[in-house]
Amino acid sequence: MGEAGRIVVFVMTFISCNALPGLSGVHQITGTWMGSTTVPCTYVSAEGFTLHTLSWSLERDSRVSTIFLRDDSGDHILLANFRGRVSVPKHSPGDASLLIEKLEMPDNGHYTCQVVWRSTDNSLIKRELTTTVKVVKVAATKPIIRGAEPGLALPAGASASLSCEASGSPPISYRWFRSGPAGTAELLSSGAQLAWPSLRPSDSGTYFCEAENRAGAGAAQRSDAVQLTVTDVPTTTATLQRNVGTTGGHHSTTGSPRVAPSPLLYGPAAALGGAALGALLAAGLGWWRRRSKEEPLYEVAFRSTAEVALLHTEGEAPAKSLQEEMYSNTEKTTKKDRKNPEYENLVTAMESQYEVEGI
Repeated sequence: MGEAGRIVVFVMTFISCNALPGLSGVHQITGTWMGSTTVPCTYVSAEGFTLHTLSWSLERDSRVSTIFLRDDSGDHILLANFRGRVSVPKHSPGDASLLIEKLEMPDNGHYTCQVVWRSTDNSLIKRELTTTVKVVKVAATKPIIRGAEPGLALPAGASASLSCEASGSPPISYRWFRSGPAGTAELLSSGAQLAWPSLRPSDSGTYFCEAENRAGAGAAQRSDAVQLTVTDVPTTTATLQRNVGTTGGHHSTTGSPRVAPSPLLYGPAAALGGAALGALLAAGLGWWRRRSKEEPLYEVAFRSTAEVALLHTEGEAPAKSLQEEMYSNTEKTTKKDRKNPEYENLVTAMESQYEVEGI
C-alpha cells in the first residue's frame, strides 16, 4: 500500500473512532461519612447506537461486585447493603451518575461505570470509567443561626423561631443556650430549632447554639451570639365608671333599691292642698306599704309644678280622669277626719318621708 493509501486508512479510522460514544467523569472524589455523594459518569450518544446496558461495580479488597444494573427489564440493585442507598437518574439521557446516600466507611473503593451500546449491525460497543471514592469523617463546622440578625427586636405576644445549621458528618446534635451573668450560660433545649409560641419581655437576652458530631471527638462548635429584644406592648384597660345624673326630672342610681311613691302623687295632685292632700296622703301611704312588700324599683321620678302643667296639656284625657278621681276622694274627707290624731300622724310621717327624699 502506497503512502496515499495509508493516509486514507488513517483518516477513516480517526473519523470512525470519533463517531463512537464515550464516557466522561472524574478519577477521584471525597464523600462525607453518613452524608451523600454523586459519582459522575456521563456520555454522548452517537448516531446509529442505542443503549443496551448500564452498570456500576465496586472493587474493594481485590474483589469486584456489581452494585447496579440497568437493562431492558429495568433497574436492579444487586448488593443488599446498597439497597435503598444508591440510584441512577432515569429521565436524564446521557447521565449515568451514581448517587450514594448515607455513606459508610466500607463504601471506600473503586467504582466503575460501564455502558454498553448496540449498533445498527447488532454489534456491541462497551465503555468503562473508574472513579476512586474516599469516605472521610468530618467534624461539625461552626454553626450559623438562621432567622435572625445579630440584633432582633420583636413585640411581646409575637411568635418567633431560630434555626442552628452546621455542616459535617451526620448525625449532628444541636443545643441552645442563653447567656447569663459573669460569662455563664443556661441550657435551654436540644435540637436544631428554638421557638417561642408567644414572646414575653422576660425572653429578652443573648442566645447562641452549639453543634457537635462523633467525628469531632466531642469538640462542640459554638455559633455567634444573637441579641433578642422583646418590646412590651402597652395593654388597654377598660375602667368601669359609675355615672349618676339627672335627665328630664329622672334620677338614675346604681345604689340600694328604693321604693317608688304612689302614682297618685304625679300630675295635678302635686298642686292640691288642704283636705284633698290629706286624703291623697292617706291613700298614698297605704299604697306605699303594699308596694314595699312587692318588687323593688331602681328609678325614682320627680315632677315639678311646671312639668305637671305641661303633662296636663299634652295628655288631657288621662290627667282629667285622675283629677276627677282626686276630687271624689276629697269630698269623702270630712273635717272630723282631718282632726283625727291617727290621720295627723300619717300626714306627718308622709311629709317627713318626702322631705327626706328632697321633694
